[in-house]
Amino acid sequence: MRIPCVIMLTIFITAMTAGMAVAQELIVFPAKGQSNDQMEQDKFSCYNWAKNETGFDPMAPPTATAPPPQQEAPQGGVVRGAARGALVGVAAGAIAGDAGKGAAIGAASGGLIGGMRRNDQNRRQASNQQQWEQQQAQQYSQKRSTYNRAYSACLEGKGYTVK
Repeated sequence: MRIPCVIMLTIFITAMTAGMAVAQELIVFPAKGQSNDQMEQDKFSCYNWAKNETGFDPMAPPTATAPPPQQEAPQGGVVRGAARGALVGVAAGAIAGDAGKGAAIGAASGGLIGGMRRNDQNRRQASNQQQWEQQQAQQYSQKRSTYNRAYSACLEGKGYTVK
């Protein structure tokens, strides 16, 4: 179960950051009549400078921190809750005089409570996962923006117009 989740997350982050990379491409114009060869040399030089200054390489695949661990052991569930409820129901039913009826009522209510606990836990874990994914996307976007500013500054210093 853990491996498919990691694979899906990797695909999601790669697709999302690939879309951001395309949207953040800069347009470089040789404002001082530089040749195409000179422009390519300057772009490569500025790429290396910006990469070293910011620690971000737009050509490298995005790296992600480990996803948030499951902080809670799996809780209850319908079957476990029903079993616990049935045990409590048998005891209560024995006192009231009908252990079978008490067990049935206990099993039904225990199953409901166990199912609700499991659903709550699943929602919390999904929310944690979504928050982590949003943080990863935001961190990538911030790093890419800082890199773009450095790259643009370098090219503008060499006489290019960058938009």
